[in-house]
Amino acid sequence: MADVGFVGTGRMGANMARRLRDQGYHITAVQDCNARVAEELARELGCEAAGVPGRVAELSEVVVTVVSDDPAMREIYANDNPTSLLAHAKGRLFLHCATITPSVHMEIERSVERKGGESLEACMASSITQARQGTLYLMCGGKPEAFARAKPVLEALGTTIRYIGGAGQAAKVKALVNMVMNCNTAALAEGLGLGDALGLDLTMLREVFSQTGAASRVLETDGEDMQARAHECYFSASHAAKDSRIALALADAVGLTLPLAQATYDQYQRLVTSGRGDLDKSGIAEMTFKGRHP
Repeated sequence: MADVGFVGTGRMGANMARRLRDQGYHITAVQDCNARVAEELARELGCEAAGVPGRVAELSEVVVTVVSDDPAMREIYANDNPTSLLAHAKGRLFLHCATITPSVHMEIERSVERKGGESLEACMASSITQARQGTLYLMCGGKPEAFARAKPVLEALGTTIRYIGGAGQAAKVKALVNMVMNCNTAALAEGLGLGDALGLDLTMLREVFSQTGAASRVLETDGEDMQARAHECYFSASHAAKDSRIALALADAVGLTLPLAQATYDQYQRLVTSGRGDLDKSGIAEMTFKGRHP
């Protein structure tokens, strides 16, 4: 089995590393912008807490990156930085699991290939529990040979592995998945918020929703949390806003106007601006229920 390192050890990255360790992979090193988080995980896994991303690539055959956004991705792949992943890219396979702009995936692939490595986006349509259990839904984009090389690691992490196409293509699909999910979440929050204002029993209302055309995946995952105001973070409101923004930029590039996606982005952005971006995406209900928001 390949030696695997991780750059980005938040809850998703850390649980993916634990999963691979449990499946028999040797975790060589972990690195995060929050050094304390990386050090704690390294002690748990018995590996090195790397000081810089380049050290992870130096020690690993496969490097999994789970970073927050485009600037973070560009930083760990900075071509003029001797501590970046590109410093030890030759012969390495890089798997990118965060939701970032499709063009950045394409940019990173070119940079990695110029240094003699391989790059594959492995976009996740799942959450923390699935990362730990190895039941992720993974959408992959890049060269077919990179996908073939990555498949054993991917199959240890997920139960559904889909090859979408070249670099950037999986990121486009992931952006659309999250855009629709976010719209569904905002619509559910409004339906429950209105039901609450009308004095309806929300447990009954959720049951009716589940048996009619109002049913949705987010009703299963977020409906009860919206009712109970239990917004422990599995997918943050700030990430929801970021991902909706990516989808809106894609729409703008092809001349489409998406009023529902725009309204959803605006609502999530208001939640972020109010200082509650670290709530789960279900926290959007705090913006719609009467008496819950300023």
